[in-house]
Amino acid sequence: MAKILIVEDDPGIALGVKNDLALEGHDVEVAKDGLTGLERARGGEFDLILLDIMLPNKDGYAICRELRHDGNRTPILMLTAKALEAEKVLGLEIGADDYVTKPFSSLELRARVKALLRRGAPEAPDIFRFGDVEVDFLRGEVRRGGVPVETTRLEFKLLTTFVRRQGRILTRSHLLDLVWRPDSCPIDRVIDNHIMNLRRKIEPDPQEPRYLVSVRGLGYRFDA
Repeated sequence: MAKILIVEDDPGIALGVKNDLALEGHDVEVAKDGLTGLERARGGEFDLILLDIMLPNKDGYAICRELRHDGNRTPILMLTAKALEAEKVLGLEIGADDYVTKPFSSLELRARVKALLRRGAPEAPDIFRFGDVEVDFLRGEVRRGGVPVETTRLEFKLLTTFVRRQGRILTRSHLLDLVWRPDSCPIDRVIDNHIMNLRRKIEPDPQEPRYLVSVRGLGYRFDA
């Protein structure tokens, strides 16, 4: 799952793209004008920005230029109705990573999104270490002090989800989408119980968690 920002003032296009990407498992947010889009892009930790060019308050070129000037390297995919080659070249020259011309198919958009996410994703390590814990993704194993720790399939998937998204708050709704099957509907208490069981296996003191912490009123965050 990636966190994606769509900056698009056309409600129909925004909703269609949001729903399409959400079905792919991504966490999608929409900004309806240029100023809001720039503010969210600066304040949120997004993996990808889908940026329309013709926007109220501030156009996509200006947003892209300002983000790159700030040092923001989040991949940007321009959504443009402009078919002129010069307009596309301008977008790429000021820092956009790719563009798609309206009208576009959902298949084309998904392919470009996947390509940019692959390009921008850091290479995942085979083994992730924190404290005295090792998470071996190749073997599907958790070790503590070099000794294997017995985890259920769900616990390992839950820990992997947190490790891959360390530093981010994951709500129970996010965890439901990422870890549980689509046809299962565990109540909050069941999710919390799995978190507690996981803490017993990875935390020095499960009562005072250092790594898998609760964020009051929001969810959980993995810090390492």
